[in-house]
Amino acid sequence: MNEPAELDLPVEGGTLRVLRFGNGPRTALAAHGITGSGMSFRAVARHLPDDWSLFAPDLRGRGGSADTPGPYGLDRHAADLCGLARHLGDGRPAALAGHSMGAYAALDAAARRPDLFDRLLLVDGGLPLPVPPGTDPDAVLGATLGPALARLGRTYESDEAYVDFFRAHPGLGPHWNADVEAYVRYDVTGAPGARRSKVREEAVRHDGRDLLTSAGLFAARLTGLGVPALLLHAPLGLLGQEPPMLEASLVDHWTGGPGGLRAELIEGTNHYTIVLGTAARTVAERFVALGG
Repeated sequence: MNEPAELDLPVEGGTLRVLRFGNGPRTALAAHGITGSGMSFRAVARHLPDDWSLFAPDLRGRGGSADTPGPYGLDRHAADLCGLARHLGDGRPAALAGHSMGAYAALDAAARRPDLFDRLLLVDGGLPLPVPPGTDPDAVLGATLGPALARLGRTYESDEAYVDFFRAHPGLGPHWNADVEAYVRYDVTGAPGARRSKVREEAVRHDGRDLLTSAGLFAARLTGLGVPALLLHAPLGLLGQEPPMLEASLVDHWTGGPGGLRAELIEGTNHYTIVLGTAARTVAERFVALGG
């Protein structure tokens, strides 16, 4: 599969940059994580059948959609996914996937408009995160996304310096490959000598707070699913070590219930490599098979 075509497609209030992988008639949509981009799905797309096209939008505040105005939040991202599904519709529902934060947006989209989608693949995300009452969401974000937030506030002398920053990341550096490098290089922008991430920090903070305070909504969405759904989850977390993003007890609680969500642990992966490493083939295979 060749490098993606870059499209600017209409959504409420502007356009979203959408990366199109493949040229087949079968439409799939995939939503990325909180500081990611559509390039997160480069490896997964390569393993899809030739008759598929994977459309991976840069969500508002990220990538080529960095200047698309807010409001941000999971509700807005879900509405954008539904809008893209309508725009790209070929007379039949689209396949839908989401990784990390994108899994929550995809869950919301599939639950509110099941007529637009024929399956839902959640990748290391989508389950209500247990946050004790009275917890400050900003403190939780700082503890979990500290390195990522620090990256967004820095500038770098060159693209190579930005790449080197990611090479030192414990969850990515040991698993470096062409897909990881393409993902990193796609994210860099700015003037010479002051290169930086395309991701807007205010979007990350807004979406992160929304994610942490919307457990009730996600619970309702999971119990009322109207499409076949599968969760793929990693045994290791953001830094390539335990704990995982989704604890085993949390996965057990939300699978096999009224919504029909099933789950599969993808061994040997962390939160990033589940889509950017060799497991991308498995993710693609499960995505295709999920439709029956």
